[in-house]
Amino acid sequence: MPNAPQLDVIFLDIDDTLFATTDFVSGARRGALQAMIDRGLNADIEYLLNELESVVEEFGSNHDRHYEFLLKRLPDELTCNINPELMVVAGVIAYHNAKWQHLHIGDKELQLLSDIHDKGVRLGVISSGLVRKQTEKILRLGIDRFIDHKLIFITHGVGMAKSNVQLYQSALAATGCSAARVMHVGDHPFHDVDSANEAGMKTVWVNSGGKHSVNDPKSKPDHVIANFAALRKVLSDDYSIS
Repeated sequence: MPNAPQLDVIFLDIDDTLFATTDFVSGARRGALQAMIDRGLNADIEYLLNELESVVEEFGSNHDRHYEFLLKRLPDELTCNINPELMVVAGVIAYHNAKWQHLHIGDKELQLLSDIHDKGVRLGVISSGLVRKQTEKILRLGIDRFIDHKLIFITHGVGMAKSNVQLYQSALAATGCSAARVMHVGDHPFHDVDSANEAGMKTVWVNSGGKHSVNDPKSKPDHVIANFAALRKVLSDDYSIS
């Protein structure tokens, strides 16, 4: 008989772990600004991208008026001959079209999730962000069929950030399992590795060379992988999940 899995639950981060969110957002924003230019906004796209980046930095990535604020801060000579509402809606439409085109994960990653699920290991999500935005990603990526719907923890829904170990302790309590048999997989060295380590979970750091890779965790992760698909070898070699 094959060995029984040594894990009961695997929690997954979403952004830049399951899906290259940073790359997607960069491309989608560029497409949104190009849609505005195509409809009469007379400005260089690199200039607009820099200004939009400043707006996002100042107001946060979850604010819903990025494009409106961008137009308000542009010089009058660039906006005097446009209808701001048309520009904003054109940008929003282009951004949402990008979701339909690009918000998905690869066949290897989906197969890995399916195989984990078929082994009887429960899958959950611990993710930062707004509930509706992160839930939309879960649905668009098609991973809702593999995860335990009672094991979804989104920071704005539970009132705790991933920097707070209590978030991970709450997730653990919901599993009813020993921390030693629960794994968390994520890309942020502090929020995904250190916090989960403090809660006693097994930790996998997805160090893919993204924006968080410039820092190392303060505590040692159990495993380091270059991308989510590489989790398969870790699970096979160390946890009897193949």
